[in-house]
Amino acid sequence: MLPLRDDNPTTRFAYVTLGIIVLNVLAFLFWEPTFAPSTPQGQLTQETFFFCHAEIPWELSHQTNLANGGAPARQAIESQLQINGEEFQRYLAEKCGGKSWILAVFTAMFLHAGWLHIGGNMLFLWVFGNNVEDKLGPIKYVLFYFAGGIAATLAQTVVAPGSVIPNLGASGAIAGVLGAYILMFPRRRVLTLVIFFIITAVYVPAWVLLGVWFALQVFSGVGSLSNRLNAGGGVAFFAHIGGFVFGALMALLFFPRERFGARPPPVRPDLWGRRGGPGLFRRRQPPPPPPPDAFPGWGGGPPGA
Repeated sequence: MLPLRDDNPTTRFAYVTLGIIVLNVLAFLFWEPTFAPSTPQGQLTQETFFFCHAEIPWELSHQTNLANGGAPARQAIESQLQINGEEFQRYLAEKCGGKSWILAVFTAMFLHAGWLHIGGNMLFLWVFGNNVEDKLGPIKYVLFYFAGGIAATLAQTVVAPGSVIPNLGASGAIAGVLGAYILMFPRRRVLTLVIFFIITAVYVPAWVLLGVWFALQVFSGVGSLSNRLNAGGGVAFFAHIGGFVFGALMALLFFPRERFGARPPPVRPDLWGRRGGPGLFRRRQPPPPPPPDAFPGWGGGPPGA
């Protein structure tokens, strides 16, 4: 299931969310070796970049980089990567011996391994991030976003503290946004592309879409843990789980939330303009605001209204 848009109008433009998307795209196109040739040398260039700039659980748990990690780092490299650890350490010392393991936690949030990786992450961020930003305001939203990314990194590190595989991507921070959204706007409808024998677009409540997404992360994370995949590469499922749980807890404790029983606004037209309204790319009227009692404890109306 792929979200296309939500029926959840905002009171202001999401400049921070758009700025984060722009930074991710710029990093992918102009900083990463995205267009390196599909040759062994090009692959080495990409892998070297990720080892030098992405977050690595071993480095975080040992508070030093692999190049300066001594014998423990050599042993981890040899056991997981099946290469000569001493030679690899010398190579990393030459390319990025001064790598900051702390800074890498943040730079990793702007790195992506491919077009589908960045495309999916940015789509989810735009669909759900603008509404969370609208309710929190830009400053709180920025702090929340990076805090979610840090929580995701810590969750993955706790599960696989000895992994020398680079972790990268904005998905951990975005998972925090999803966790907040599911509690802040549980019944808001999301136009979702469903691919199951046939391809169709249907509206589903946010709690269904994001609940299914989270369940898949938990199921896949438990499976990867039993197969030791988290220590050997692949998707960092526990980063997604950690970020999502962090976002949900923050929303539960501190953020304004719509009542689960609050009636959602009328459905907008679907992808092909059905349900008696204009199409996806035509001008349309925004749905009406939520009822006055949708945000209990916030002065009888939604924040920012």
